[in-house]
Amino acid sequence: MEFNHIAAWTFVSETSIPKDVAQMLVPGEEAIAAYKTIRDQAIFTTKRLIVRDAQGLTGKKVEVYSLPYSAVNMWSSENAGTFDFNAEIQLWTRAGMVKINLQRGVDVRRLDALIAHAVLGG
Repeated sequence: MEFNHIAAWTFVSETSIPKDVAQMLVPGEEAIAAYKTIRDQAIFTTKRLIVRDAQGLTGKKVEVYSLPYSAVNMWSSENAGTFDFNAEIQLWTRAGMVKINLQRGVDVRRLDALIAHAVLGG
């Protein structure tokens, strides 16, 4: 099956939640985990996934993606294999598919649990 990718990101490692993310949150929303991406960060909140993507040579231009969990229809997770060192998560949304590549050391099962908790509640 071929799906239209609307975005693809790589999570390098889990990191501390950036302090400046608070200004992006709505009342009642809390940041619960953060991951370093190749050029910036991804933050899982109680309501959505926020990905900040620095662009250009200096990285001063920043594009921010906000994916509400209510838009996620389905997801899959794949752990790293013997010869394939990277794990991945794929999120099917109303807009298309989002692919998240996970470098060695990023716990795919922790991310799978974060997404399950956010999408399914509980």
